[in-house]
Parts: sequence; structure tokens; C-alpha cells
Amino acid sequence: MLHFPGYKIFRKIYESDRSLVYRGVRSTDSQHVIFKILKQEYPTPAALARHKQEYDIIRSLNHPGVIRAYSLEQYDRTLAIVLEDFGGESLKRLMHSRPFTLSESLSFAIQIADILGDIHSANIIHKDINPANIVFNPSTNQLKIIDFGIASVFAPDKLTEQPTLKHPHILEGTLAYISPEQTGRMNRSLDYRTDYYSLGATLYEMLTGQLPFETRVVP
Repeated sequence: MLHFPGYKIFRKIYESDRSLVYRGVRSTDSQHVIFKILKQEYPTPAALARHKQEYDIIRSLNHPGVIRAYSLEQYDRTLAIVLEDFGGESLKRLMHSRPFTLSESLSFAIQIADILGDIHSANIIHKDINPANIVFNPSTNQLKIIDFGIASVFAPDKLTEQPTLKHPHILEGTLAYISPEQTGRMNRSLDYRTDYYSLGATLYEMLTGQLPFETRVVP
């Protein structure tokens, strides 16, 4: 279990190939928090820079529909982002407990679209919109977007990304939800519309309980 001075860590709530996420509480004021820490014991300078960029992006947004970042702290040889914990669960987990009604799905979609509009107005593209990165608290009706780990920042006059594939065998984003141009294998620039494509795939799953494009194994 993670041991972090000034905090009490309760449990691990998520693990990806790049990061670990824990729930805990800050000792000084009993504030509930989320820790997001790089998984590698010896992260590369590029990984550390990306983690810091995620923190900087979240801090710059300061939006009620975006998870708040409290601090960026050194932990051994890596960095930990300390985030707010507003008691929500991801739409992915909530969908597994019960199907959403049409009214609920459309309400979520409208809220997410509004939040994305403000994120794009701040010259940021999220690039990983999917049910796991949208968190909702049924008790307070708060909905927030999380995980800006692969988000991109652009100049105000050009909200696009050139179609370069940095790592041909590694896709950025969650494959079932990303737009064709985000795969890097199309001769098209990536822009803010990729987030709306991902939102469309998310809404489809909320309404039907399945992904738009199911993978079938050919015998």
C-alpha cells in the first residue's frame, strides 16, 4: 500500500498500464482526496513531464465540470497528483450496476457536451472521453470529467494537431471510443471534434449497453 506523509491512504481504486489511483484523506483537515501516481518505479523524463502537464492543464481549467487538482507532490522518484474526491463513481461502473434511462443518458450527454465546449474554449482537447473518465455523484448530481493524461494544449488560433503518429504501435486513447483520425493512420489533422466523436460512442453505449463497433473473432 502507498505510504504518503501527511495523508492516510485507504485503497487502490484503479490501475492502468501507466498509473495507479488511490483514495485517501489529508491528515491536516480530513479532506478526502484522490492520488494519481505514475506506475513506473523509475519513470522517464518524458513520463514525468506528461504527468506535470496533466496537473497544469487541470489547474488551468478551474471548471466545476472538471476534477480539481490540489497539488503536485514528489513521491520517491516519481510525482503524485492530489485530486479532489467528490464521492462520485465512473459512468462505466454505474452502467454495470443498472442501465441508464433515456432521460438520464441525454442529461449526461448534454452536461458532458457543455463541459467539453468550455474545455475546447480553453484550447484543450481531452482525447480520451469514455465512460471510465466521466464521474457522477448520484447524491449531489455532480458530474465531472477526469483523466487529462493525454490531453493536448493548442495556440488560440489553431485548435488542431497535425496527423503524426509518434508511436506506430501505441494508440493514445481508449480504442473503442477514439475517432479514426486519432489513430494517426489517416491523413487528417486531429481537432476538438475527436472529443465529440468519443462522446457519441459513449452515449451509444449508455443507450444500448454495448459499443458502437463490437469486435468479432473470425474463426
